[in-house]
Amino acid sequence: MRQPKTHPGEHPGASPHDPPSRKRLLKNGTFLLALGALGVVYGDIGTSPLYTIKECFHGQHAIALTQGNIYGVMSLVFWSLTIVVSIKYVMFILLADNHGEGGIFALLGLVSGDRKDFSPRLRAFAVFAGILGAGLLYGDGIITPAISVLSAVEGLEVATKAATPVVLPITCVVLFLLFFLQHRGTADIGKIFGPVMVIWFGTIAALGLGFIAREPRILLAVNPAYAYRFFLQNHLHAFVVFGSVVLCLTGGEALYADLGHFGRKAIRLSWMGMAFPALLLNYFGQGALLLSSPELSENPFYGLVPRDLLYPMVGLATIATVIASQALISGVFSLTQQAIELGFCPRLAIVHTSREVRGQIYMPGVNYSLMVACLGVVIGFRESSGLAGAYGIAVTGTMTITSVLFFLVITHAWGWPRWKSVPLVGIFLLFDVSYFGANLLKVEDGGWFTLVAAALLTIGMTTWRKGRAEVMQRIGARLPLDLFLEDFAKHNIPRVPGTAVFMSITPKGTSPVLLHHLKHNKLLHEKVILLAILPANVPVVAGKDRVKVEDLGQGFYRVVAQNGYMQSPRVPEILKMAKEYGLPFNENETTYFLGRMTVFPTGDSKMSHWRKGLFAFLARNSGSPAGHFGLPANQVVELGAQIQL
Repeated sequence: MRQPKTHPGEHPGASPHDPPSRKRLLKNGTFLLALGALGVVYGDIGTSPLYTIKECFHGQHAIALTQGNIYGVMSLVFWSLTIVVSIKYVMFILLADNHGEGGIFALLGLVSGDRKDFSPRLRAFAVFAGILGAGLLYGDGIITPAISVLSAVEGLEVATKAATPVVLPITCVVLFLLFFLQHRGTADIGKIFGPVMVIWFGTIAALGLGFIAREPRILLAVNPAYAYRFFLQNHLHAFVVFGSVVLCLTGGEALYADLGHFGRKAIRLSWMGMAFPALLLNYFGQGALLLSSPELSENPFYGLVPRDLLYPMVGLATIATVIASQALISGVFSLTQQAIELGFCPRLAIVHTSREVRGQIYMPGVNYSLMVACLGVVIGFRESSGLAGAYGIAVTGTMTITSVLFFLVITHAWGWPRWKSVPLVGIFLLFDVSYFGANLLKVEDGGWFTLVAAALLTIGMTTWRKGRAEVMQRIGARLPLDLFLEDFAKHNIPRVPGTAVFMSITPKGTSPVLLHHLKHNKLLHEKVILLAILPANVPVVAGKDRVKVEDLGQGFYRVVAQNGYMQSPRVPEILKMAKEYGLPFNENETTYFLGRMTVFPTGDSKMSHWRKGLFAFLARNSGSPAGHFGLPANQVVELGAQIQL
């Protein structure tokens, strides 16, 4: 097995010979990271008790409230959390780090690099699977705030049925405020994430433990035989309910996505030390409640709460779901940034909300699109039960794709033998595919929304990637740089003082912006920097590996920069880096020339016409390259370029 790398919070300097004071400091660091992980990583899965058991025993697909069925559902919840989260994600998936980072694109980077043992077809399959997984995660980002906040506010109906008319308006107001305040960043609210979730997990554990003490026989459900009997007795209906049980796993993907922020050790500590036990106690507490009070199946989570504490619990649950939603919204921002840097998404406006924390970003377009989508699904579905089917497909689809990509990693990148990798991933896929198949039965009940959202996003990302590749090929094929320089030496082109930077998407060909400028202005600056920023399949490229400088003669310099998918491609910083490698660069005497590309779907490209039209639309509406590359506004010159696909 591959040895894990060191991550934040794992303290590579730790040694058995360290003094006690240093060991305490290292332990405290891990503890603080684990505390933060409770809020950011486990907010989503931590609020799943609000709706999971409710969906199994109440609603359109509810199963009969018999003792055998209660034991069966509890057994399925226990083994789902144990095998899928504790074993699959916490024990194995967390090992698949991409230079310390996790997430669907990190996993994709491990299998889509320049590996000779990957056929083009297998690499294309891996990339498509990764893009589809990202599309499902976007669907998750739409549904999580909606179902979580709606489930919390629905607790008011337990207190009094008179509150039913205000549940929907309150939910919409909470969601609107959540998205409206995103531009302030998560630095301040992030400080209270961990402590609030400690209170949340402690509270739900205590509530569950109280009812387990009244009905301790519910603990017999840890025996998997009850899950087997559940399927044996209920047949297809059991399979449908199995699609509701999967809701207890919502947010499991966050364990892997936030690997780079907290480290493997802190994530494991917070899961095994608090989140996992608290969830089990609450779920089994709800099972014990249903054994003695089956009439409370309409909302068993709030059935655990004493009447006098119902309103405070609704408030705490709402705060917890806002935290869970905030973590997912921030995750969608990061996912979009990664997609942009990997070439899967057009440039969008990115605002960095913290000078201290690199990963805290805000994307206005993405934020308000999410807000409209969340409010739309809340108003359209009206109840959390209506969203459960859509939620299940997003979760199980992502889990299945993660297992497939993980198999490619351990067999190709790590070199595991098939006899070891096939049984392991086979067990994971047995659960994943079963969950996904069960949720497909709920397509008509809301699952269609996730499938449509994921399909649209996948089409958009694959179209942008294909169109961008076509554009790069056409631009790169126009005029090789060597031929341009050879021809340039034969002409006496006037040179003016200063430095010109020409951006290009490929280092091999001559920048069309340079050719356009030379054709119309008939002159060049004394120093010409030809800059190409290429996406890398790693999150962060180290400074010494990020920039390469080549003196081409005649005052021309070629700079090729590798940009990790979690790095911002800020050109002035890249050129200052290149200055250390011999690039003559004076920022105050530099003019940046950019091309504003206009695409026409009238060429002979093999792309279908509708894809050409979609790519042209996306290109027209992409963000300004000057803002994306961090260029000073008063030093930028944009030149138009037209390309036929």
